[in-house]
Amino acid sequence: MLPGKELPILWENNHFLVINKPSGLASHPGPQTRDSVETRFVPQKRGGPWLVHRLDQETSGCLLIAKRKTPLIAAQKTFEKRLVKKTYWALIEGHLPSETGSITAPLIRSESKTGWHIKAVTSSTPQAQNAKTLWRVLGQNKDLTWVELQLLTGRTHQARVHLAHMGAPILGDHLYGKEYPGLPLQLLSRSLELTVQETHISAIAPPSALMARYLKDFPLFEPGLN
Repeated sequence: MLPGKELPILWENNHFLVINKPSGLASHPGPQTRDSVETRFVPQKRGGPWLVHRLDQETSGCLLIAKRKTPLIAAQKTFEKRLVKKTYWALIEGHLPSETGSITAPLIRSESKTGWHIKAVTSSTPQAQNAKTLWRVLGQNKDLTWVELQLLTGRTHQARVHLAHMGAPILGDHLYGKEYPGLPLQLLSRSLELTVQETHISAIAPPSALMARYLKDFPLFEPGLN
C-alpha cells in the first residue's frame, strides 16, 4: 500500500493500518511539499486509502490510515466523539511544576507576514478553541524532562503550545522554542488506541534513534522502549 519509500507498519487488519510516521514527513502534500504520507499511497480500485487523522510534519509516530470508505467514516466519528486514547512522548527544555498535572489553555490561530502559528489565549477570546493536556513526568536531568502527554482535545500544535506556555518548550521546536540547527522536534505520537466497528486498534511507536539516545541518559529511564 505504501510504494517505494515504505513506512513501518505498526498494526494492520483488513480495514486499517497504523504506520510509524517519521519526523519531517508531512501528512498531506502542499504547495511546497511534494513528498508526504498521502503521496506515497498506491490508489486502490475502490478508492482510498485515506488518512483518518493527521500529525504535524515535525511529529513522528502513530498515524491511522483507513483502507475503505466505510471504516474511514466510522473511525472519523470515533475521533470526533473523543473516544480515542492518544499518548505522546516529548523531551522538553527545563522542568514542569509537578510530576503529574494538566493544563487547560484555549488556543487560537494567529496570522503574520512570516506565516502562522498557534497561541494560548483566555477563554473570553473570540473563536478560541478549548484545549486540555495531561502530563506525567517519566524522567529528568538538570536540563531536560522526559514527559508523557495525553491530549484530551486534538488541536493543531496543542502539545507544543501548551508546553511552551508553561515555559518548557519541546526540544527542537524552532517555532515555539529555541532553534537548534539540524535537531528535529522531539515529539513522538507514542501510542494510539481506539475501537471502531467492534475492532480494537492498538499501536505503539518506538522512539527514533536520536530520542532513544537522549532517553538513555535519564536517571529514571524506563526499559522496553522498542
